[in-house]
Amino acid sequence: MPSAFPNISKIKYEGPKSRNPLTFKHYNPDEVVEGRTMKDHLRFSVVYWHTFRNPLADPFGVGTALRPWDDGTNSVKNAQNRARVAFEFIEKLSAPFYAFHDRDVAPEGKDLRETNKNLDAVVQVLKEEQQRTGIKLLWGTACLFAHPRYVHGAATSCNADVFAYAAAQVKKALEVTHELNGEGYVFWGGREGYSTLLNTNLKREMDHLAAFLHMAVDYKKKLGFEGQFYIEPKPKEPTKHQYDSDAAACLNFLREYDLIDHLKLNLETNHATLAGHTMQHELEVAAAANALGSIDANTGDELLGWDTDQFPTSVYLTAQIMLTILKMGGFTTGGTNF
Repeated sequence: MPSAFPNISKIKYEGPKSRNPLTFKHYNPDEVVEGRTMKDHLRFSVVYWHTFRNPLADPFGVGTALRPWDDGTNSVKNAQNRARVAFEFIEKLSAPFYAFHDRDVAPEGKDLRETNKNLDAVVQVLKEEQQRTGIKLLWGTACLFAHPRYVHGAATSCNADVFAYAAAQVKKALEVTHELNGEGYVFWGGREGYSTLLNTNLKREMDHLAAFLHMAVDYKKKLGFEGQFYIEPKPKEPTKHQYDSDAAACLNFLREYDLIDHLKLNLETNHATLAGHTMQHELEVAAAANALGSIDANTGDELLGWDTDQFPTSVYLTAQIMLTILKMGGFTTGGTNF
């Protein structure tokens, strides 16, 4: 297929004096700092959803993102084409990793069987592109929040059929993550929470969530997947309150349900803001429990009450984040995701 970015060459380090806007001014992948290259310290990852699936819409208007390679259909062919474009972008950006939700890369079908078939078809392209470029999968995950079936949660849904469907979806997502040699797998409970306590049996829902995660741990062993499991805290949005509200709440949950040895935390700066914490606070809480696994670098606006997923622009914030990561010994299986 023709290049989606024909006039853009691979982004390289040219130093702070370069006037070329498409170069790295400070990030030199091969420069050794404190015994490791910057590439190995930061382990940059391009996420599929922000970069290739976000239409840039808001509650008051339709999306403004125009992507000439995307024909606007929900077809497998379009998804495969998008995957090839994604790898061209990631390769030219010189990022060593990528990450995705299952529904980011492949469309949902009329039933689970067709949906899994669609995913398999796109995974073959992802595998080919990984082999061609050397780019690796940092982690995979399942989208258990976008479809209407998950309106009341996935693992915490009041409908047993929804719980079963979510389990099947995670099973398949784990299989393709394993097939692609992913280094980890993330659980983010976008709707694992409540909008009102008037009709919520909180203890029962948390018991169900723990049972769901134990099933995933058991299947991980059966599958032979050796990647790291992560849980990602967020206090609210889309629910009023999510059970994985911040690092401390997640750690308490993992300890209470005997999951602490199986999951580390994937922390996002914007989620820390929504929880009323600094990102450094969340990192220190996780690191103190030896549970800091990976980070999502996207930040938010401290004056707003919702998740804006902005690029980090504060050198003070990013320096504080890296100080904590360096103090804990650096990333192993995790990385810096955006």
